[in-house]
Amino acid sequence: MVKRFVLRSLGEGGKRRKTRKAASVIVIMNRRIGVLMTRQFFGTDGIRGKVNQEPMTAPTLLKLAMAAAMQFRRGNHRHHVVIGKDTRLSGYMIEPALTSGFVSMGMDVTLLGPLPTPAVAMLTRSLRADMGVMISASHNPFDDNGIKLFGPDGNKLSDETEMQIEKLMQDDMQQHLVEPKSFGRAMRLDDAKGRYIEFVKSSFPKGLRLDGLKIVIDCAEGAAYKVAPAVLWELGAEVIAIGTKPDGVNINKQCGATAPQAMMESVILHGADLGIALDGDADRLILADEKGARIDGDQIMALIAQSWKQSGLLRGDAIVATVMSNLGLERFLNAQNIKLHRASVGDRYVVEQMAKTGCNLGGEQSGHIVMSDFNTTGDGLVAALQVLAMLVQNKKKASDALRLFMPVPQKLTNVRVTTTTILEQSPVKNAIAEAEKRLGSQGRLLVRKSGTEPLIRVMAEGDDEALINSIVSDLCAFIQKAA
Repeated sequence: MVKRFVLRSLGEGGKRRKTRKAASVIVIMNRRIGVLMTRQFFGTDGIRGKVNQEPMTAPTLLKLAMAAAMQFRRGNHRHHVVIGKDTRLSGYMIEPALTSGFVSMGMDVTLLGPLPTPAVAMLTRSLRADMGVMISASHNPFDDNGIKLFGPDGNKLSDETEMQIEKLMQDDMQQHLVEPKSFGRAMRLDDAKGRYIEFVKSSFPKGLRLDGLKIVIDCAEGAAYKVAPAVLWELGAEVIAIGTKPDGVNINKQCGATAPQAMMESVILHGADLGIALDGDADRLILADEKGARIDGDQIMALIAQSWKQSGLLRGDAIVATVMSNLGLERFLNAQNIKLHRASVGDRYVVEQMAKTGCNLGGEQSGHIVMSDFNTTGDGLVAALQVLAMLVQNKKKASDALRLFMPVPQKLTNVRVTTTTILEQSPVKNAIAEAEKRLGSQGRLLVRKSGTEPLIRVMAEGDDEALINSIVSDLCAFIQKAA
C-alpha cells in the first residue's frame, strides 16, 4: 500500500498539510520550503548558476568566501580551508576569487586541484580543516559552475548555516578584514590525488581483487579523470577509460552519468563485464551490465541493501531514498524486511535523514549513493567498488546481480520555465489537483521545482503505464502553456 500525503509549498510559510486519505503523493518543493523561498544564493546543493552572471561572479564569490570565513572562524587557532574543483574552464576564475577572500580573512588555504566532491569531503576531515569547498556544477554543462561547502565534519552545510552565511554577505566586510601580518597562506597539496585513491581502495574488501574483470569507466571529462581509472587498475582490472581528456568545456558533454550511452556502447564494443559512468564531480554513478543495459541508483541501492542485510552490516534494517525512488524498490525492500525512509531530493537531505534514522546506506535514483561507513556524501567510485566486490564474491554477472526488482512504470519530464513561482498560481494548482484526481490511489505524483535550474519536474509512477504517461504529458503541457 502506498503511503499517501501531500506536501504543499503553496500555503503560508510552506507548512505541511495532509489531504484526504485517498490522495496520491504530491511533493511540490523541498521540505524546508520557508527557508528556501527566502534564500538569494543557495539552492538544494550549494550555489550554482551561469558563470559571470550573478551569483557566479568573482566579486560575489569573493564575498562568499569572506562570509564563510567569518562563519567558521572559531577560537584563536590558525584557520584552514581546503578547495577542490572539477575541470571547468571557469575554475581558473573562481578558485583565486575564493582564495583571495579566505586569505584576506586570515584563513590558510590548501588547493587540491581537480578532484571529486567526495575527495574534498574526505580531505576536509583528514586535514582537520575548518571547512571545505568544492567548485563544481556537478552534471550541468561547462558554462555553469557552483560552490559546495562542507563543515569540519565533512558534511554539507545545513539550510540554517547557509542562511547565516547569506546574511553575513550583506554586511560590510571591510571591518572584518585582518591586519596584513595576519593574512592566510595558500599552498597546493601535491599528493591529494594519491590520498584519495588510497582512501577509495581502502573501502574495497581486503584480500579481494578485480583480476580478470574488464571494466569501462566514463569519467565525464570531469573531476575523476585521473583517479577513477587509477583505482580500478591498481585493484587489478583491465580498464577501458573514456571521458578522460577534459579541455575545460567538454565536461558532461554527451558523456558521464547523465548521458551514459557512450559508456553503454563501449561495454558492448569491448565485451566488458561492467560499465561505470560518473558525473562531472564524481559524486554519483550510473552502471551498465555486460549486455550494455542501464542500471540506475535504485537497483544499486537494492543490491547493497540486500547484501549488507545478509551480512549484518545494514544498520537499523533500513535505508534512506528520496521521493524520486521507484515504488518497485520500496516493494522489493519490504519483501526483504528492509524499511525504506524517504527524504527530499538532494543527497544532503538523504544524509540528514540517515543521521536521524541511524541508517548507514542511502541514495538517489540518479546515482548518488551515500554509505556513511565510508564517507559523508555520495561517492561514485566507492559505490562502484561495493558493487564490484559483490560481483566477485558471488561470482555473478552484473545482469543477474543488478536486476533485483521490476521497476514500476515511471515517467519524469522537466518543464523549463522563466520562474518556478508558477507553482503558486491558482490555475496550476487546479491542474495538479485534477491530475491527482485522475491518478487516484493507483500510484504517486510528484511535482517540484529544481533546486539548481529554472525547471519544474513532473513525475508520476504506477502500474498503469498509459495512465501515467497521459497524466505527466497533460500536466507538463498545461504548465508550459501557463509559463
